[in-house]
Amino acid sequence: MTTPALLPLSGRRLPPLNLGASAFPHHRATLRLSEKFILLLILSAFITLCFGAFFFLPDSSKHKRFDLGLEDVLIPHVDTSKGGKNLGGFLIHGQGHDEHRHREEEERLRNKIRADHEKALEEAKEKLKKSRDEIQAEIQTEKNKVVQELKKKDSKPLPPVPLPNLIGINSGEPADPDIREKRNKIKEMMKHAWDNYRQYGWGHNELKPIARKGHSTNIFGNSQMGATIVDALDTLYIMGLHDEFREGQEWIDKNLDFSVNSEVSVFEVNIRFIGGLLAAYYLSGQEVFKIKAVQLAGKLLPAFNTPTGIPWAMVNLKSGVGRNWGWASAGSSILAEFGTLHMEFVHLSYLTGDPVYYNKVMHIRKLLQKMDRPNGLYPNYLNPRTGRWGQHHTSVGGLGDSFYEYLLKAWLMSDKMDTEARKMYDDAIEAIEKHLIRKSNGGLTFIGEWKNGHLERKMGHLTCFAGGMFALGADGSRDDKAGHYLQLGAEIAHTCHESYDRTTLKLGPEAFKFDGGVEAVAVRQNEKYYILRPEVIETYWYMWRFTHDPKYRQWGWEAAQAIDKYCRVSGGFSGVKDVYSSSPTYDDVQQSFFLAETLKYLYLLFSNDDLLPLDNWVFNTEAHPLPVLHLANTTLSGNPAYR
Repeated sequence: MTTPALLPLSGRRLPPLNLGASAFPHHRATLRLSEKFILLLILSAFITLCFGAFFFLPDSSKHKRFDLGLEDVLIPHVDTSKGGKNLGGFLIHGQGHDEHRHREEEERLRNKIRADHEKALEEAKEKLKKSRDEIQAEIQTEKNKVVQELKKKDSKPLPPVPLPNLIGINSGEPADPDIREKRNKIKEMMKHAWDNYRQYGWGHNELKPIARKGHSTNIFGNSQMGATIVDALDTLYIMGLHDEFREGQEWIDKNLDFSVNSEVSVFEVNIRFIGGLLAAYYLSGQEVFKIKAVQLAGKLLPAFNTPTGIPWAMVNLKSGVGRNWGWASAGSSILAEFGTLHMEFVHLSYLTGDPVYYNKVMHIRKLLQKMDRPNGLYPNYLNPRTGRWGQHHTSVGGLGDSFYEYLLKAWLMSDKMDTEARKMYDDAIEAIEKHLIRKSNGGLTFIGEWKNGHLERKMGHLTCFAGGMFALGADGSRDDKAGHYLQLGAEIAHTCHESYDRTTLKLGPEAFKFDGGVEAVAVRQNEKYYILRPEVIETYWYMWRFTHDPKYRQWGWEAAQAIDKYCRVSGGFSGVKDVYSSSPTYDDVQQSFFLAETLKYLYLLFSNDDLLPLDNWVFNTEAHPLPVLHLANTTLSGNPAYR
């Protein structure tokens, strides 16, 4: 049985391989020398150096000198007894005088070495009188000094950039008291999730709310990078939870360090960390977020060092060494990973004036445009060494999903000037509609998966984001098909609501089938779980924004109530393993995307449209809002120097 921890984790996610630190045990404890012993070794080396200098220093008098070229000069000798007349011939001046001077110099040097030696011995005696704790404290102080120096070195000021016109970052209060009450309930749920993370998992990537301790997965490597803090910042900000926001900012300023020996997912770190930091910067104007985002982006760039420029799935933040997931079609990179970098990287070039980020993602686009696509579809796997497609598997769910989303959003984010991205999106959606979208016998519209030449009639929870994508892309569609795509979005929203409504808990399963008499229901036990995913609620929100049909708020409230009833525990919120069971067991993970996406979309659903209006903001695939860049095209940076 596949456990939730091994399956896709977040909005547009992939199944991470569970290779935590425990898979590679390190016996560091048995190898670590005590600090006191290390200190003695250092002092011994210093003392040895002193004695070596004392006994083996070269005798400078034995070497030819080139003082001023005046050695052995004959100087007239004046006999003062003869009235100062030059009657005494010459003295040989230089040799005797210099030997005397150098003897004095060597004596002075010996005295200095003796004094330094005695001082070092006295310091060593004082150190050895101190307790282990005092020595450790001193070592930690020295470490902190080094870290601070490195921080100063890395925190170079970035060039000033004119910020886009930021609209609607702290409004949205609904007039209807019922809607306002529901919005306040979502805010309370956010507070519950944050406060428990703050108490039990602070600094860890995620929280185990039942065990009440930190949690992490291999997508973040083996380091405590505070993923929940970074992911939650913009949600805290728009909810007006400014004390909590400042707590997170302080932690990031003092503790978020990317110079760690840790292998991370390029995709996940980009959408959660870079996306989250950029959104926090735009909302708050605090420079620390921009600086950290740029520092991290620099650590991801080595992942692009492949024969094709298609990045590796993972990269070591310290060494820059990259590799792909072992399970991914003969070492292939994954479409939803290398295709979900554009939004963040364009903003990085905009903010820094450095075209390197923009050039990396545009190279990927140009490469994809040259490639043949079976049936007009993009396969999920591409080999970064050969530039050839891997297994012919196409999905709008996990492994493929956010690639299509970012084509549309690249166009929106460029103020609809990036027509190349819009054309790629339209072409892809036409092929998807032709080959993957079907109606079930019961009349439910679903999006299947293309595998080995045939359609698998199964839809994942992740795929449910597509309803919102179709609605978002309706305006600007080819052949005046805006109404068609808005209707398609509504049909997908309805199907995904049915997948929730047909469960015991009124929460949707991870995947559901449309075979025979089974429709919108999970069949396999390992597809019956709900891990606090946002995609269905995301689609409700987009459909609400474009139609204002009250059923979307009603469906969203049903989901919020079910989450609060069945996923809430005293230590936070947890996923559940079987949505068809009346007494489900918990998976004991509070995902970072629950705070970044699920609760944000619910809050926006019960807010007015003037909070983060879609004409001014585009949400990345982790629900981090980035402003539309009103530029002639996406190659231009807001930095005049780059322009």
